[in-house]
Amino acid sequence: MSQLARLEVGVLQGCGPVRQRRLAEMGVTSVLDLLTTYPLRYRDQRRLAQVAELVPGEAAWVRAVVRRARLVPSRGRQRVELVVADSSGALTVTFFNQRFRLRQLPEGTEALFYGPLQVFRGRRQLTNPQVDLEGRRSGRIAPQYPASERAGVASWEIAQLVEEALDRAGRFADPVPEAWRSRLGLVDRTQAFSGIHRPERLRDAALARRRLAFDELLRLQVDVLRRRLVLEAGTRGVVHRAAAAPGGSALVRELLARLPFALTGAQERAIDQVLADMARPRPMHRLLQGDVGSGKTLVAAAALACCAEGGYQGVLLAPTEVLAEQHHRSLLRLLGELEVEDPGALGGRRPLAVGLLTGRLPAGQRRQLLERLEAGQLDVVVGTHAVLTPAVELPRLGLVVVDEQHRFGVAQRAELRARQEAAGRAVPDLLVMTATPIPRTAAMTVLGDLEVTELDELPPGRQPVETRWLRTPSEQAEAWERVRQEVAKGHRAYVVCPLVADGGAKEAKAAAAERERLASAELAGIPLGLLHGQLPADEKEAALAAFAEGRTPVLVATTVVEVGVDVPEATVMVVEDAGQFGIAQLHQLRGRVGRSARPSWCYLLASELTGETRTRLEALEATTDGFALAEIDLELRGEGTVLGTRQRGRSDLKLASLRRKHRGLVAQARAVAEDLVGEDPDLTAQPLLRDEVDCLLGGTGAYLGTG
Repeated sequence: MSQLARLEVGVLQGCGPVRQRRLAEMGVTSVLDLLTTYPLRYRDQRRLAQVAELVPGEAAWVRAVVRRARLVPSRGRQRVELVVADSSGALTVTFFNQRFRLRQLPEGTEALFYGPLQVFRGRRQLTNPQVDLEGRRSGRIAPQYPASERAGVASWEIAQLVEEALDRAGRFADPVPEAWRSRLGLVDRTQAFSGIHRPERLRDAALARRRLAFDELLRLQVDVLRRRLVLEAGTRGVVHRAAAAPGGSALVRELLARLPFALTGAQERAIDQVLADMARPRPMHRLLQGDVGSGKTLVAAAALACCAEGGYQGVLLAPTEVLAEQHHRSLLRLLGELEVEDPGALGGRRPLAVGLLTGRLPAGQRRQLLERLEAGQLDVVVGTHAVLTPAVELPRLGLVVVDEQHRFGVAQRAELRARQEAAGRAVPDLLVMTATPIPRTAAMTVLGDLEVTELDELPPGRQPVETRWLRTPSEQAEAWERVRQEVAKGHRAYVVCPLVADGGAKEAKAAAAERERLASAELAGIPLGLLHGQLPADEKEAALAAFAEGRTPVLVATTVVEVGVDVPEATVMVVEDAGQFGIAQLHQLRGRVGRSARPSWCYLLASELTGETRTRLEALEATTDGFALAEIDLELRGEGTVLGTRQRGRSDLKLASLRRKHRGLVAQARAVAEDLVGEDPDLTAQPLLRDEVDCLLGGTGAYLGTG
């Protein structure tokens, strides 16, 4: 494969500079590019029809003899007109602007013609049909390739070049051991390329597609597993002895015993998995994904308590100051009454200390907090990613928890690891969390350097949020009436304004204008707050405080409330022009309500829609399950969006899908990758596979910035 990737298509006969340039416009520059330009569909040309059997509108091959051939002038165009016949009858064959057909098909010539039968002025005819003088294109299943009018490349040109490439390539080396091919029912690589480009049966093409799709997935799985092994190889992690102690962490047991509610089974499993990781000498790399309100913060608090029990420091990173402040309040509530060992304190113990480091912290307080961090007197610090800048000294860093993992990617994780190693310190454990679930197949493929834990249960007492798509002004009046009713009960409501092109100041202005409009129309008489990204930090804080306390029971906002705003009294979410938002964003916005046992509603205001947008809103009406919505989102948007999170390297998925279609194939590719890579990230025992991965995906070294 890597050799074919290095061969330019110009080595093939008939592929001169002009055709090379045209193919390059389609992204085909190498022989491998050509062979992986797969047919879109197939035309079954195995059966020859008699002239009398041809049906108007249906295409078929027919063998006939040319009885008459003539050139007919036709309004500035040249028209070659033939009369062809077999034993069952005759028909007209017409070619426009193809004068060479007179030389190619003189009277008496027997040939095969293919095309849909037309009836014009009572005459049965074929117009510009395919012609096969030698019988090479008829009597078989013909692949139809993605042609390009703009580039000037036809399907038959690609087919011609593919035929030559296959003939010259001979047998293909196969990187998948025969034992695995037999176990999974996979044809070999040579059969696969032959079967997809020149199948003798349609089943051959299906088996070939399955094998080549498997190869694409296998390369991705090998790539992510190699990255994990490279990350772990020779890396000194923090061993949290409290997690490894008999009975587990005493501080975690105390934390859980103080809770006024029972954990869900999913939370118990997640805490067990996280603590088991923390007990090992290699750094933890775990993704914790769970729906809005599934209890991820509690799992993070347990991990931070275990970290502090051993004398290490923990960091919780949030993408916004609003979310950081919320996490700080939550951790103070959960961890504030716990104590850790401190020989210098009275009684040898002191309260577990939780600090908040954000940009709005006054200079004096910031200096004091940094001094406490450097002295090891602060056990947990919450803040934005600025916490991990070189100016912040964390001498005993043992755990980093990241909320909303898509904001903290592979490159940043690698940077954190490099900084710790450069300082001669152990690499801290990493727990990344997201309330925007990633479908399991995608997580397995894209986030292979992370183990995945799912919180797939909601705490008891939570009621599903009733979601309604309201299309007309008369229907939308229901939303505003619900807001009034809930405010009268002492509850809160959000109104999220539409997205505005260019965002920023324009979006802020639009939100302010909408608040003024609502204040004099649907919500007249109700105090309305305003929150958008352009507000100064102190005004944001004041707006949120007024909303939480009920002084402004309705908050008109932009998507700044998508994450990080936790007001249990909020029971109504109104999203204006909801068709502009994606599934994940709408689900996150909906997650701002339903955070208590109170009945809650989410209203999606949008006119009647069609296509993908309609499907999105109907899906949100139908389910509140974030995992189910993630699968629907993947079906709608495809792999490109998900694979974009790889951040470096590239995907070569042309046949494979991370959607339902290939869910089983993803798992099979994972099993083979684990077997072949094992403890051998250099793939010394699998040189063919190593060359393919390095050639097509850039290689592990390149991905990590080391190659």
